[in-house]
Amino acid sequence: MAIILRLDRVMADRKISLNELSEKVGIANVNLSKIKTGKVSAIRFSTLEAICDVLDCQPGDILEFKRDE
Repeated sequence: MAIILRLDRVMADRKISLNELSEKVGIANVNLSKIKTGKVSAIRFSTLEAICDVLDCQPGDILEFKRDE
């Protein structure tokens, strides 16, 4: 996969739990967990915007592009 999700790292830096982030973002715990573990093939911009707002970060802090070799 060329896009790597770093939500777990940002959450750890901000010391916020999955449950707390889920409540503040307004999405189901299960869906947020899938994003956190990278088991999604897409993410809505509105969800990404809400996550960035709560975590006070930029999309580039959560998403990383890694070129396939």
